[in-house]
Formats: sequence, C-alpha cells, structure tokens
Amino acid sequence: MEFKETQPIYLQIADYVCEKIVTKAWNAEERIPAVRELAVQLEVNPNTVMRTYEFLQQKDILYNQRGVGLFVAAEGAKNALKYRQSEFIQKEMPSFFRSMVLLQMDVSDLESYFKKYKKSNP
Repeated sequence: MEFKETQPIYLQIADYVCEKIVTKAWNAEERIPAVRELAVQLEVNPNTVMRTYEFLQQKDILYNQRGVGLFVAAEGAKNALKYRQSEFIQKEMPSFFRSMVLLQMDVSDLESYFKKYKKSNP
C-alpha cells in the first residue's frame, strides 16, 4: 500500500479496511486480520494498525471479542459506507468542486463520464 503524505497513515488504513468491508471482501461477523498480521502485510508499525482498529471500533465498524480477535460489526458495512461517504464529502468534494468552477464545468457535464466509468468498473 502506498501512503499519501496528506493524510495520517492510520486513517488511510481505515479507508483500506472500510473498502474491504464495503466490497464484501470482509463480511459481517467475520474475523479480520490481527494487528500484527495487517501491520506486516501493509509494512507499518503495529501501533498504527492498533490505532486504526480502535478508531473503527469507535465508529461501530469493528468490534473486539476479548481473547478471540476483531470482527466486522453486524452493521459494519453500513457504518463503513456512511463513514467513507462523509469523508469523501468533507475532504475530496471541495477540491473537486473548486476544479469544476475553475474549468467552468457543470455537474451535467460529468454525467456521461460517470456512466462510462461505472460501465468499465462494475
């Protein structure tokens, strides 16, 4: 995983975990990789992964079953989607909208590009 300097690593890992949950790679009530396992896989410090997991537990995306491990919460996919939508709206859309205004584009100008993207990326 390549990390950007514009966002804390633990939040980028949170996005990665949420993507796994939203795309159903990790399902509700399913055990997820242990802290050390994911840290090795992503080549980061285990403390960073622990911080990510704690953050996602606060968002009711994950839950800890003491002595067993971390699991995707029953409403984890819904909560992960809500979290990612909120992050997108707050962090990415303002820059995107600034570019649209600068380029004198309207939302209707994007519709055909969006449809084409969805067709080629189901």
